[in-house]
Amino acid sequence: MTDVLSEVVRMLTDVVGEDFLLDVEVGPDTSFGDDLALESIEFVALVDRLRAHYGDRVDFPAFIAGLDLDQLINLTVGDVVDHITAAERAHA
Repeated sequence: MTDVLSEVVRMLTDVVGEDFLLDVEVGPDTSFGDDLALESIEFVALVDRLRAHYGDRVDFPAFIAGLDLDQLINLTVGDVVDHITAAERAHA
């Protein structure tokens, strides 16, 4: 899980820029909305990077589509990491 977390944080840094994350310690409980104030275009860019890295075995469109509005608004880095980890375990 820590490898996946590190990879997600690295990709997030690539998307929003290192300067943006200087004041934020990103961890599993970090929310994309409240904590990071991620714009939708930035979230889409992050998902594109994750899809390019993890491929179709980690179905991000289905994951996002399966969330209700509250879950989407409160989505955390840990939620994404958990999804990736579970999908990789299922395809192992």
